[in-house]
Amino acid sequence: MGKPHPIELRERVAAFVDEGHGHREAARHFRVSPKFVNDLIKLRRETGSLAPRAQGNGGGHGKLAGLSAWIEMRVADTGEITLDELVAELAETHGVAVHRGTV
Repeated sequence: MGKPHPIELRERVAAFVDEGHGHREAARHFRVSPKFVNDLIKLRRETGSLAPRAQGNGGGHGKLAGLSAWIEMRVADTGEITLDELVAELAETHGVAVHRGTV
């Protein structure tokens, strides 16, 4: 995922639009996309802030969300356990079918 534009740029773009310039004109002036300008003004209208929204999915809600303590315990108990063995144990013990890359 890309990095959000700096807050200084966001403030300057919003001020430019507040001066009466159009969104497309602001986009050309600051060399950003018109969608960025539209989304920025919409964000300010909805939240009252120009700070970027959080990126990503937030985590903590996947198949293994409730099993992280169990996984850590199994790894600590056995010392050396392969991902394939851990996947098999998850399926057998908890009925959770996951790919080894998920673990």
